[in-house]
Amino acid sequence: MRSKILMYLFIFTLLFTIFIYVNDKKILDARDASIAGLETQVSLLEAELDSLKMTNIEPDYFSIDRNEEALYFFEERGISPEGVKTKIQDKLISGNSATEDNPFVPFAGMEGTMRINKIKIINHKWVLADFTDGTYWGEVFFTYTVEENGEISLLPEESFLYPVN
Repeated sequence: MRSKILMYLFIFTLLFTIFIYVNDKKILDARDASIAGLETQVSLLEAELDSLKMTNIEPDYFSIDRNEEALYFFEERGISPEGVKTKIQDKLISGNSATEDNPFVPFAGMEGTMRINKIKIINHKWVLADFTDGTYWGEVFFTYTVEENGEISLLPEESFLYPVN
C-alpha cells in the first residue's frame, strides 16, 4: 500500500511538474511575442519621430536661431541676437493700435485697422511680417539694421495683399 501511495505521489508530482512547465512555457512565449511586437512598434515610432524632427527642422531653416552666419554677425559686434529679436518684435507690434493702422503696414485697413500678427526674423538683415484688418491680409518684407546705439531701423522693401475670395 505504501508503495502505491508513493507511486501515485510520484505520478502526481510528475503531472504537476509537466503542467507547470507547459503553463510557464505558454506564458513565456506570449511575453516574448509581446516584447517582439513592442520592439517593432518602438522602432516604427522612432523612425516616425526622426521623420517628424526632419520635417520640423525644415521650416526653421530660414530662422535667425539656426543661421550661423547671422549669429556670428551679431557675436562679432557684441550684440545679443535675443535682444535684437525682442527689439524688432516690440517695435513692430507696438505699432498696433485699436484706432489707427500700424505704421509699418504699407496698406490702409479697409474693414478695420491693419495690425501685424506674426513676425519671422529670417537673418541679420531680413524680417517677414504678416498683417490683417480682419478681412484683408498680407505680408510685408523688411530689411533692418542695428545702429551703433542699439536702435533698430526697419525699412519695408516689398509687400502684398492677398485677394479676398
